[in-house]
Amino acid sequence: MVARHFWQREIEKGWRDRSILWLSGVRRVGKTTLCQSLPAVEYFDCELPRVRQMMESPEDFLTALRKKRVVLDEVHRLRNPSELLKIAADHFPDIKIIATGSSRLQASHKFRDTLTGRKREIGLTPMMTEDLIDFSGPSLSHRLLYGGLPPFFLSTELPERDFQEWTDSYWAKDIQELFRLERRSSFQKFLELLLAQSGELFEATAFAGPCEVSRPTIASYLMVMEATQVCHVLKPFSTRRNTEIISAPKVYGFDTGFVAYHRGWHELRGEDKGALWEHYVLNEIQCRTQGNLSIRYWRDKRAHEIDFILKRRGEAPIAVECKWSAKGFDSRNLQAFRLHYSAGENWVVSSDVERPYKATMAGHSVEFIGLADLARRLSQ
Repeated sequence: MVARHFWQREIEKGWRDRSILWLSGVRRVGKTTLCQSLPAVEYFDCELPRVRQMMESPEDFLTALRKKRVVLDEVHRLRNPSELLKIAADHFPDIKIIATGSSRLQASHKFRDTLTGRKREIGLTPMMTEDLIDFSGPSLSHRLLYGGLPPFFLSTELPERDFQEWTDSYWAKDIQELFRLERRSSFQKFLELLLAQSGELFEATAFAGPCEVSRPTIASYLMVMEATQVCHVLKPFSTRRNTEIISAPKVYGFDTGFVAYHRGWHELRGEDKGALWEHYVLNEIQCRTQGNLSIRYWRDKRAHEIDFILKRRGEAPIAVECKWSAKGFDSRNLQAFRLHYSAGENWVVSSDVERPYKATMAGHSVEFIGLADLARRLSQ
């Protein structure tokens, strides 16, 4: 069993803050294996009927625990999961619980109480940079093509059949159990199109015809996919200037492997790596900030665009450009953005930068950094 040290530290840090942790993430991202790798935990698989029966009386169950660190895997399978977690938080604060599910806590209809103030949420992403070290796996290019779900990443051959099997399981075990949607073919068609067009501006009307559903239905599908972390919706950064895009979001698929698969890529060219690198950098930002940082994009009506705008309350926006190679970086988009927002740092995140360096471009200081330095900055 591979120890994913970054995520183990996140869990330990979370338990110092709250006794209840909610670990979410897409199917096969490694939630169960991560939880079982934690030291001195008592593990319960809530998909098993005998386990669910044990928890019918939450107080009796909690009193009888042999250890003070507990994993409740697939906790949404319980009849009333929020009741058990609330009792644990209020009356058994010395018991540390990590509960897992494929969607965010508030997305499941079974959670009548979202445990506000009683829990901390951790979103387990596909494999990030420290995971690659832990797995001692192949190259970054392999990670981009095969994706960041551990079984897929470790496959010796491109796991094309696994991509489709995952989609079928996602519909059966996540969508049907949690949301009870109808029209499987329309939903899966939308998912396929969304992944193939990942990273582009989103307009619901463009998907309604091919999926044979209404525009409001497409909007509801997108909400479900975002709640289950299968896509990430980035809103535009703007101060409502008439030259800026102010409403259309950009939507990114959750994993580079699925994006590559739905684009029909069996090997990666240089331009393909550039598109997937942008997704990978977003994954790195999300796993290290866990929602504590605003992540947006910027675009004006002349098609100047900045990949990501990072913003903390009260601080100037950080402009982030993602380039597979730092060579030949064109600063015109950055110049257009800084024409309106002069204050803030400018980062170009590239795969071939081992040591950070600065350059002045059109009067603006630009820092070229790699993932290690990006991680350091996001942790500050």
